[in-house]
Amino acid sequence: MHHHYRHRKHINMYDIPLGVWAAQKLSLVCCPRLQVRKDIIFKASTIILTYLAYAAYHMSRKPISVVKSVLHENCTNPKNTTDNDCGYPPFDVPDASTLFGTLDSAFLVTYAISMFVSGIVAERVSLRYFLSLGMLFSGLFTLLFGAAKSWNIHTMWYFVIVQVLGGIVQTTGWPGVVTLMARWFDRSKRGLIFGIWNSHTSVGNILGTLIAAHFVESNWMLSFAVPGAIMAALGFVMFLFIVDDPEMVGLHSTHSHLPVPHSSLHEDEERAQAVDNYDANIGIHGYTDDYTEINHRASERTPILARSRSQTNAQTERNAVGILQALSIPGVVEFSLCLFFAKLVSYTFLYWLPLYIQSSTTLSPSVAADLSTLFDIGGIFGAIAAGTVSDYSGMPATTCLVLLVCAAPLLFMYAHLGGISIVVNIVLLLLAGFMVNGPYALITTFVSAELGQHQSLSHNAKALATVTAIIDGTGSVGAAVGPFLAGLVSQKGWENVFNMLICADILAMLIVSRQVVKELLRLRRGRRIRIE
Repeated sequence: MHHHYRHRKHINMYDIPLGVWAAQKLSLVCCPRLQVRKDIIFKASTIILTYLAYAAYHMSRKPISVVKSVLHENCTNPKNTTDNDCGYPPFDVPDASTLFGTLDSAFLVTYAISMFVSGIVAERVSLRYFLSLGMLFSGLFTLLFGAAKSWNIHTMWYFVIVQVLGGIVQTTGWPGVVTLMARWFDRSKRGLIFGIWNSHTSVGNILGTLIAAHFVESNWMLSFAVPGAIMAALGFVMFLFIVDDPEMVGLHSTHSHLPVPHSSLHEDEERAQAVDNYDANIGIHGYTDDYTEINHRASERTPILARSRSQTNAQTERNAVGILQALSIPGVVEFSLCLFFAKLVSYTFLYWLPLYIQSSTTLSPSVAADLSTLFDIGGIFGAIAAGTVSDYSGMPATTCLVLLVCAAPLLFMYAHLGGISIVVNIVLLLLAGFMVNGPYALITTFVSAELGQHQSLSHNAKALATVTAIIDGTGSVGAAVGPFLAGLVSQKGWENVFNMLICADILAMLIVSRQVVKELLRLRRGRRIRIE
């Protein structure tokens, strides 16, 4: 007995977050019956906390795109040299769009590079500290960007450095929240749960835009200070309440991290049946007080069929995977590159849409910013639809392809017809958001989680954050390239920006097509087995 106990993760009393400990004590005093469905309470709080956390990450990235239109304004009267006439120095120059492109890139390039490191760090430290510190510093750097106005700072270097440091600390968000979700939720409804959960990106963008738009014309310092303060406060909440692993509170780790088979549907059904039987053995509440059961709790690394104990323990002690090992998982490279182009399109919209709407219509900066949130609202529905479809079909690559095929003509139509009327603009924005953000959401959540638990890793649970970081890191490079190119290309006319986005969309289709062929072949094979 004691021999096995040694191999178990040592869970310290002090690992339990203060807020959770206090809540448990309170619930014992007030309503002792609450213990019964402990698992549901913790799952719900994990969804809500990670959702709020990642929405906050996005909320604090967004103000800069809204404030651009105030930092640089067209000079109405060159003779009049009042402070506010051409915008805020150093952005009061004719080629301000290049400066904005530089700021976006400073953030996004740093973000992309740090993401690879961040994924590796996330596997080796407590996610609670990792996320809460990341959020605290992200809030601080958002605040510092706005503080430039209060402190009257006009050097470009200050803004670039704040963006670079912000880019580094913002990478704590993604590997952190995805790994937490995968630890708490099993595979059965993951596409749908992740699809709905993934709307945090869009909700964060919308909140960031609305908050920034509210203050942009009166005092743009507050456009940064308010999201920054909310972000830091939420970091503290995460520190009090987020639970790193179900084992810490005496629950089973999900057996979600069973190897993800790239096999026929027939085998999948048998495997699902085995998991159901396994569930039945654990009992309805998913945990038990039996000493041995807790010691050999089903963790990410537990195979469905029991094998000799010593072998399982050796497996459990595996080291975290390296980047090369993660890259060799079938599909990681294709999906990473597909995300590169999907994110390039999405982030170009994110950073330039308020400015484009303002320049192509007669709307004020704050109305243009509000209108740009429609792209994200479309994106929420795109993410849920894409997640649901791949849940039922088991074909994420094909789902991505269909959405990407629809996105290209929509981008073309938006560029040429968006200016006709506000109604047309709204409809096309919603549709474009749906088609562009669907694949992006699907790859960053559902696909990352599936590939991170691929069978070639032999139940190695530590691969998840690395795979997530590789896919998202590659995507982030695209996110960095897009807005930067848009800044250069937009000087010769906005049409070029849209042509660039359409090309990126087509490249994403070509890259993902290899995975689509594999999925279709698997489907045919599955059908043949069924008929026999």
